[in-house]
Amino acid sequence: MTRRIWDISQKLSPNLPVWPGDTAFSHKLTWQMDEGSPVNVSAVTLSTHTGAHADAPLHYSPSALDISEVALEPYLGECLVVDARAAGDLVGVVDLPDLRGATRVLIRTFETFPHDSWDEGTAAIAPETIEWLASQGVVLVGLDGPSIDPQSSKDMLAHKAVLKHDLRILEGLVLDDVPAGRYELIALPLPIVSGDASPVRAILRELP
Repeated sequence: MTRRIWDISQKLSPNLPVWPGDTAFSHKLTWQMDEGSPVNVSAVTLSTHTGAHADAPLHYSPSALDISEVALEPYLGECLVVDARAAGDLVGVVDLPDLRGATRVLIRTFETFPHDSWDEGTAAIAPETIEWLASQGVVLVGLDGPSIDPQSSKDMLAHKAVLKHDLRILEGLVLDDVPAGRYELIALPLPIVSGDASPVRAILRELP
């Protein structure tokens, strides 16, 4: 039986909103068949935090692992998708269900994902929620927003909690069409040496 797949990645194009001040996505052809080349070849310029992406520990600690050094196991396997649209500005422990042993948790906060414009008022995850998730054996937490900390944060307390417990982070996921429940997650980062993050092609697959 074919298992259903949900693509939870953002499509990459020059119209993709990026964190204010970060590198905009661009794509241009360098070799073109209609100009005599036997093939089309193109080049892209982008931030390591473009679209759906995995943060490396290096993103929030200069002495931590880069994205080429992290183990891939957290990005593969069964996960729980949680609907936390009613949580408000910070997702608290009370906004999460019984995890029932889930070790990967993806959290939906948007009513509709903002594909066409940057949203300054996105929800984040409370540091005590990260602490609780770690105490439950969670190894990866994902969010549809651009950061697990508030966009105005300077102390980055949620990221510090992630670093303390050596969790992995996915941000910028598109969960609009995914019902709450359990799935198989596949969201592998590129092995960028010295990379503080990497875009991912994130998908969820129906469990057998």
